[in-house]
Amino acid sequence: MQKQNDTRSWLALAALCIGVFMSLLDVTIVNVALPTIQKDLHDSFSDAQWIISGYTLAYASILLFASKIGDLFGRKKIFMLELLIFTLGSLSSALSQTAWQLNFFRVIQGIGGAGVMSLSMTIIATLFPPQKRGIAFGIWSSVVGFATAIGPLVGGFLVQQISWRAIFMINLPIGVLALIISAVTVGESQVEQAGKIDWAGMVISIAMVFCLIFGLVQKENHLEWTWSNPHVLGYLLSSLILLVAFIVLESRLEFPMLELAIFKSSAFVGTAVAGFCLGASLYGFFVYLTVWMQDYLGYTAIQTGIRQLAISLFSLFLGPLIGIFSNRVPKKWLISAGLLLIALGMGVILNVVSIHVVFGDFVIGFMLLGIGNAVINPPLSTAAMESVKPQYIGMASGTVNVFRQLGISFGVVILGLGLNEGYKYQLTRSIFSLNLPTQIKTKLSTGFSEAGPLAGNSVLKGVKSYFEKYQVDPHVFQQLTKGIFAAYNHGYRNVLLLCISMAVIGAAGSLILTKRKK
Repeated sequence: MQKQNDTRSWLALAALCIGVFMSLLDVTIVNVALPTIQKDLHDSFSDAQWIISGYTLAYASILLFASKIGDLFGRKKIFMLELLIFTLGSLSSALSQTAWQLNFFRVIQGIGGAGVMSLSMTIIATLFPPQKRGIAFGIWSSVVGFATAIGPLVGGFLVQQISWRAIFMINLPIGVLALIISAVTVGESQVEQAGKIDWAGMVISIAMVFCLIFGLVQKENHLEWTWSNPHVLGYLLSSLILLVAFIVLESRLEFPMLELAIFKSSAFVGTAVAGFCLGASLYGFFVYLTVWMQDYLGYTAIQTGIRQLAISLFSLFLGPLIGIFSNRVPKKWLISAGLLLIALGMGVILNVVSIHVVFGDFVIGFMLLGIGNAVINPPLSTAAMESVKPQYIGMASGTVNVFRQLGISFGVVILGLGLNEGYKYQLTRSIFSLNLPTQIKTKLSTGFSEAGPLAGNSVLKGVKSYFEKYQVDPHVFQQLTKGIFAAYNHGYRNVLLLCISMAVIGAAGSLILTKRKK
């Protein structure tokens, strides 16, 4: 009987991992398909970005809500419902005929993906006893790391070989498989029956996270806006006001949406800080890493994905081993070591960034990022679950995932600001050193600055046609190209320095706050 239960638990883990893989894959897989989607649906670049931002907004806003609903009505029921929502959202996204339709169904996908991610952690914690929880979370974390890094490769292959619609259609057989296995193997975990549903807390929590993420997304999509811009500051202030209201409300309710007592655990706060810094440093970095490799180093989407396997494969194979090891070593040491390895990997890449850099120069950095990601995720998930009382593991799961997602959104914005500042500084110096009339140099500087670092290489193609039309010295264009590449590299170094700083802060915070479970 025990053997049958064990087999069923591992099969249930497989179903949970399939669902998580699918939901996280759609976070990064769309990045490489965005230009193709934009062209096919005749959408502007700024509007097309909402294909990514809409998913992120819904995903972050629903994480905590989905965990609480699972606690109240049954984690298996809500997990399967969220999985079904995600699968249907994928089908609808694939069939979309307009940009508006695609943006809407991406929000539906995000709602489903949030529940799949958050509830999978909670179900794993209830499926496995403490002595097996480490390896279970190790396997789960391997899938998380692998899905995050493999997205560009899968997306690039599907877009080039089939169509951008295939990146959504691929979720259908995977979703159906996960639903069937979940229905057979996942048992319904014990839920909270007593008390009233805190609808006010649920609504405020969703609105609070939405305003915070939306404010950051606004800043991300308009890097030229200042933080005091009403479209940015207004949402951030609204989030702060809602946070205060949420704390006041939850502290007075007998059955709150979020039990604030979990924050009295320094270990839980330590895992939240580490999760935030992991999202801000490593996962936020992937956006700018992909741009660097494709637009400035000249790799195709598939070539980029293949090279990023140096990160994802370590995450895939080392995760279970680290999960076993985490039962024997204080988790705070593993969490801190993982973040420091990530910082070291960033340092290796920082040291070799140049116009003539090749993959062999920074592959060691990629390997360190993969090892660091593998080392931190299993103990981070386990420590979060073990730092609170059993009845609060659903809340803990949702909260840690919210912190990680907030970290990603915060990281993308802060890293973008660092990239933009460094790019514009070096851009002005490079362009005004060219042997061209001042009027042309001014126009070039303005054009490249407004386009931004993510589009700098694309703008060069238009400038090349202009130079050829007016028979400008080809040597000048070569100098301009080097100048644009040097400008991006200057900003990219800022990105790496910020990532290193955030990873080190997370390592220190985890070491100080996360204590060994007594």
